[in-house]
Amino acid sequence: MKDSARGGQAIFALAPMAGVADSAFRQICKSYGADVVYSEMISATALVYNSKKTLALMKFAKKERPFVVQLFGSKPEHFAVAARIVEKKIRPDGIDINFGCPVKKVARQGAGAALMNNWRLAREIIIATLANTKLPVSIKIRSRVGKVTALDFLKHLADLDIKAVMIHGRSAARGNSGTVDWKMIKQTRPFVKGVLLANGGVKTPADAREFLKKTGADGLGIGQGALGRPWIFSQLATHSSQLINKKFVFKVMLKHAKLAEKLKGKSGIVEMRKHLCCYTSGLASASALRQELVKVETVAEIKRILR
Repeated sequence: MKDSARGGQAIFALAPMAGVADSAFRQICKSYGADVVYSEMISATALVYNSKKTLALMKFAKKERPFVVQLFGSKPEHFAVAARIVEKKIRPDGIDINFGCPVKKVARQGAGAALMNNWRLAREIIIATLANTKLPVSIKIRSRVGKVTALDFLKHLADLDIKAVMIHGRSAARGNSGTVDWKMIKQTRPFVKGVLLANGGVKTPADAREFLKKTGADGLGIGQGALGRPWIFSQLATHSSQLINKKFVFKVMLKHAKLAEKLKGKSGIVEMRKHLCCYTSGLASASALRQELVKVETVAEIKRILR
């Protein structure tokens, strides 16, 4: 899809999603053509205190490259330490800073989307990260947080060496639903020296073409649109609107489940339940399937249900 603002091949990235974008899902999305994948949200503060659980969240396979670790937090000094740890111990292809998460638990820490209301602190966080890593640094933001727009926010950061900006076209108040503000994303273009990725509401090749055209973005971040449909990346790249049959969906479900079990054992299958339910969307007897799939603990059980 040669529809990027710069006339080249558009970039289709798996957007960072907490509790969803683990290694198994990232690998599945890469196998279907995702150009770049992001980790789940990683707490910079937890890294400072050497959380083994947090380090484990960042484990990735070589086939996931280019792989970007996304950090969140509210203290520049924590980002400085976290950046050094990520570069030395994880060795990803980039570090992304979250300024877009609207979840109240994150906002109460003064992190995520809350930082768009404090550009001075956000700027300090970016500077601290840049000063402590040689990895490319990118950010993810919202089209609006309260009265502050993405344009307002980026004007204060335009001089910094930010390699990419992903903008979720919905306001923090709207979360993952409602109208996407493509006009706001387009207005930010002059203030983004690096790659501009638009995010929000893309589910079909037609959506992608329209969003790229309207925003002038270099590519798209695909989040909710990839849940239960990781093949969306290959569809976007080839402009394919081919209908996917049940046999194919079941094949991908099993492939994903086997990988989850391999990487995390029984807990991997328990975590897979939400993915399994997404895969059933639009299928005949989806409701009955979901009632069974939300209780599975092994790949063998999934196979039995799908038969």
